Amino acid sequence: MSDTVLEIKGLSKSFAKNKVLNGIGLTVKKGSVMGLMGENGAGKSTMMKCLFGIYAKDEGQIFLDGSPVDFTSPKDALENGVAMVHQELNQCLDRSVTDNLFLGRYPTRFGVIDEQKMFKESSRLFKSLNMSVNPNTIMRTMSVSQRQMVEIAKAVSYNAKIIVLDEPTSSLTEPEVNKLFSIVRDLKAKGVSFVYISHKMDEVFQICDEVSVLRDGNMVYTSPTKDTSMDQLIAAMVGRSLDKRFPDVDNTPGEPYLEVRNLSTKYEPHLENISFTVRKGEIFGLYGLVGAGRSELLESIFGVRTMATGEIFLGGKKLVFKDSSDAMDYNFALVTEERKFNGMFGKATIEFNTTITNLPQYKSAGMLSNRKMQEAANREIKRMHTKCMSADELITALSGGNQQKVIIGKWMEREPDVFLLDEPTRGIDVGAKYEIYQLIIQMAKDGKTVIVVSSEMPEILGITNRIAVMSNHRLAGIVNTKETNQEELLRLSDKYL
Repeated sequence: MSDTVLEIKGLSKSFAKNKVLNGIGLTVKKGSVMGLMGENGAGKSTMMKCLFGIYAKDEGQIFLDGSPVDFTSPKDALENGVAMVHQELNQCLDRSVTDNLFLGRYPTRFGVIDEQKMFKESSRLFKSLNMSVNPNTIMRTMSVSQRQMVEIAKAVSYNAKIIVLDEPTSSLTEPEVNKLFSIVRDLKAKGVSFVYISHKMDEVFQICDEVSVLRDGNMVYTSPTKDTSMDQLIAAMVGRSLDKRFPDVDNTPGEPYLEVRNLSTKYEPHLENISFTVRKGEIFGLYGLVGAGRSELLESIFGVRTMATGEIFLGGKKLVFKDSSDAMDYNFALVTEERKFNGMFGKATIEFNTTITNLPQYKSAGMLSNRKMQEAANREIKRMHTKCMSADELITALSGGNQQKVIIGKWMEREPDVFLLDEPTRGIDVGAKYEIYQLIIQMAKDGKTVIVVSSEMPEILGITNRIAVMSNHRLAGIVNTKETNQEELLRLSDKYL
């Protein structure tokens, strides 16, 4: 009997004249984890959506347990043992965990939804996965990382033969990543297989048995991870070798510029008495566990969250914030963590998303100029190396990483003095990350003040001048990047827990 659970042969897919997948193949063995890597726009998500029945393939065959399959919908795939956990979560946030687990397959008793059975089965599922989740919890009250774990549990609940995990750790803390890997290993031992899509090479080497690389719609590399080096993976993904993961941080911070004094927030989660100063031309990192208050701090500085106490000074001048439009008037910019929910207009074009924050600059004779807006969109596409067909393309047609490039580009159009970046490289490939690092460093060299939130410790240590560590909504300490290490950052992040 074959040990192959999934085999994809000669798979091709085009959108208009753009060929996204070109006769690719993939084989996944039973009880194994296949890593799938590639630059943004390489075709990883498209390939999995063809498998999952979201897209209809143009050519090729898919075999599950040796039998040909051609799923016409995600429901069809799920019922045949193929589950997928998407990077951008699609959940009913105002419903409970249980409702989300059983959506579309509610058990009934005498014609009525059997809520007691749903609760028992949900509790049993979480217990089997060693997850501490109350099935009655409303999804909106949970963190992104908690909702991600619920989605993984839902995939398991379908008794899936193969589970596709698309950037599953992008919002998870290190303990949660370890927990996820423990779950994956337990399920592997029971014969479940995984396709693990990730840009985090350290994790691929840690959890994957094999790794395959897509580049420009072609499968260019497949090998056991034990026989693969990081340099080989990078070269396969970008078509060239990268001498190092991070550019030289050669900016020179100037005089103190942005000062936050005794900042506390009015609503939960409460930030408590936070003070720090960032210099002009400095890259200031914010590190901490997910839920430590890093995003809330950026949102408070940007006027999205209401401050209970505290003051913000810019160049010695006290600022008065009513909302984010005031922050933009003071030339602040904020790239949010969850681009899908509050970073972009999903039903609009690249041009619209690029120009929306800066419309007065594109007027001519008092009216919006289509020519100026097109020039702006094309300018940012070129600057950010965004992979797209044209500026008229819907932003949702792009890969997650290219969507992020458009979002950063829209703020670059405003030439901000203070740039707040919340997980700016989340879900972005190694080559594009390097480009964004170069952009951040160049902004600092141009005298901009940059604050970067990152959950990736190598990244926060690789691109900053100083690092502030948050712990349980308080500032645990500020360290010079060149004089610190991972152990000190972890120790500070645990300070108030």
